[in-house]
Amino acid sequence: MKVAIGSDHAGFKLKNEIASLLEEMGIEYEDFGTGSEESCDYPDIAVPVARAVADGRVDRGILVCGTGIGMSITANKVRGVRAALCHDEFSARMTRAHNDSNVLTLGARVTGAGLAREIVRIWLSTEYEGGRHARRVAKIALLETTTDERE
Repeated sequence: MKVAIGSDHAGFKLKNEIASLLEEMGIEYEDFGTGSEESCDYPDIAVPVARAVADGRVDRGILVCGTGIGMSITANKVRGVRAALCHDEFSARMTRAHNDSNVLTLGARVTGAGLAREIVRIWLSTEYEGGRHARRVAKIALLETTTDERE
């Protein structure tokens, strides 16, 4: 598995914590920035990470900003991305098992490092169940096509 990670300035420290976890887990990752706590715009990080996931250059993505909201909204604008903002272990497990999420977003100002590490660990290790959930995920993907493409 290869994971793309990225953060804005607010998520910089937590992103580095996640990078350490990935190293501990033996998971290859690519860091898309930012490289400091100097102010930057989260879409500038979220889009390249989301595109790397959508293009299949990486298997999954993890994005961190202050709340995780901006990263989630932005990543979900990229066709093929199912980004989920998680604040707890249960949501992390369910978004993989039922929604086949491929991008996880976290809020560094609302989720502590210990909890974030556990959320990431669960999210990375949970398999998609498919089955009845596949029909629902397919309906989400259908929304990404234009009306003309569906007709």
